[in-house]
Order: sequence, then C-alpha cells, then structure tokens
Amino acid sequence: MSKSAFLFPGQGAQYVGMGRDFYEQSGEFRHAIDAADRFCGNGLKEAMFNGPEDKLQQTDYAQPAIFAMSYGALQVLNKKHPGLKPDFVAGLSLGEYSALAASGALSFEDTLRLLQKRAAFMQEAAQLKKGAMAAVIGIEVAVIKNICGVCRAEVANFNAPDQTVITGEASAVNAACLKLTEAGAKRVIPLSVSGAFHSSLMKPAADKFVTALEQAPLKNAAVPIVGNVDARPCVTAQEVREELARQIVSSVQWVKTIEFLVSRGVDRFIEIGPGKILKGLVRRINKDLDVENLEKMSDLK
Repeated sequence: MSKSAFLFPGQGAQYVGMGRDFYEQSGEFRHAIDAADRFCGNGLKEAMFNGPEDKLQQTDYAQPAIFAMSYGALQVLNKKHPGLKPDFVAGLSLGEYSALAASGALSFEDTLRLLQKRAAFMQEAAQLKKGAMAAVIGIEVAVIKNICGVCRAEVANFNAPDQTVITGEASAVNAACLKLTEAGAKRVIPLSVSGAFHSSLMKPAADKFVTALEQAPLKNAAVPIVGNVDARPCVTAQEVREELARQIVSSVQWVKTIEFLVSRGVDRFIEIGPGKILKGLVRRINKDLDVENLEKMSDLK
C-alpha cells in the first residue's frame, strides 16, 4: 500500500512574494498569515510579500515567515484534498517546527512562540563566539568528516550524498574550506548566516531552550515526526522535547531521514512551503522517488 510523507523546508527557502497567490485566493491561508503577522508584531506580512529581501533574510523574519507559509499551505491542502493524510512528517532544521504543528503535537501559535524563543537563544549564542557555515559540494562525506576533525569544524547538515554543510568557529570553518578545496571538492560556498548553527557553539542556546520546551504544551503527535537528529520517528511529547533540544547542537541527518521513510514504504513525498529545495535534495538522494511541491495555488492540481 502506498504511503506518503509531508516535508517542510528550512531557513534559506524564503523569498519576497512567497505565498502571495495563496493569500489572495484562500481564506485558510490568509488566516494563518494574518495570525502570524499579529503575533510577531514586526511587519512580517509586509516583509513576506514586498521585502526588502535583506529584511526577509533576517532570522526573526525568515523563520516565522517560512513556518507561517508552510502551515498556511497545509491548511489549503487539507481543505482541497481532505482525504490526503500523511503517514509521516519531517522538516529540514527549522522545517521540523512546521512538521511539529502538522503532526498535531503543538498548536500554530504555541509553535510560533517556541520558534521565537529558539531564534532569540540561537542569536544570543551566535554573539558569544564568531561562527561560520559553508556548503560543500562534490566530495565524499568521509573526506569531509576527516578534514572537519583535523580543523575542529563540525558537520551541520547531511543534505544529500553530494551536498554537506559544515559549521563551527569561523577560523575552523575557513581552514576546513581551504583543505576541502585542495582535496578536490567541486564547490565550497560560504553561507550568509549569523552563527554556527547545528554546532557545539549553540550549546548555550540548547541549554536555555530546554526550559522553554518543558513549558510548551506539547501533546503526543498524531502523525510520527521523523527527527533530524537520529532520523527516527518521534511520537510522544517527551520524544519530541528531546529531539528539539538536541537538534540545536546536532547534525541534520536529512539523507538518513529520506532513507528511513523509503524503508517504511513511503513512495510519495509532498514538499509544503516556499521553494523547491527539498524536492531537489530528495531527488539527489533517490532519483526514482515521486516528489511534488505545494507553494502556489496551481500546485493543488
């Protein structure tokens, strides 16, 4: 029997104008965006639809914008195709919070509240020590791990077999980038980020976030969330709390996440939210998989 998974994108997927046609044509979507706009109180909707781009790239705009669009698009999908229910949900880094809300484990507003705290704690941690991140393309993971070990850098994301993101102190990441280029990487691309996310430098943020998670009214998930840290399903509120706390300082195991879903019989993937980043990554992990996108009204067909 065919199984499906809903996938949700992470930070970096945002773009000016995202969700505009949904907003104009769907009351469900409009409700989600207006609620997020009121909650954030910083002109979120204006930044989403009209920019400027540099504002939308800021963490305190990008994260709630991506989450609100993903959640709103899910409501549109639920209304149009009420019988289409996922067997699993998963999200890339920030996208795990969209998956959290989609699973029924936390309400839309409580997820936004948790995201705001996460972003604030991560920004505070980023200011304690200068960090950096870089995408590494076209070199074996074993070589990346070895060079990171030598340079004291860390791996942030295993995105696809040929795409890995490294993280850590700026000096360590810079040294690793040089060695990876010398070792034959096709491309090494420094990322425009404010800190070393998914690294041990985020431990102060993770420590503070534990308290926020304990206070969050999490419920057991109605749909299993395949977590970034271990690429295993989280269902109980306690499993979800542990996953979200560890995720801040751990590598995102996206390749293993997709491999796990395939091993459980998932053969249909729907990426819900801005962009087509996950569609591209899933295809690079397994070119035979059926992957669809939902980022505009015409995709509902």
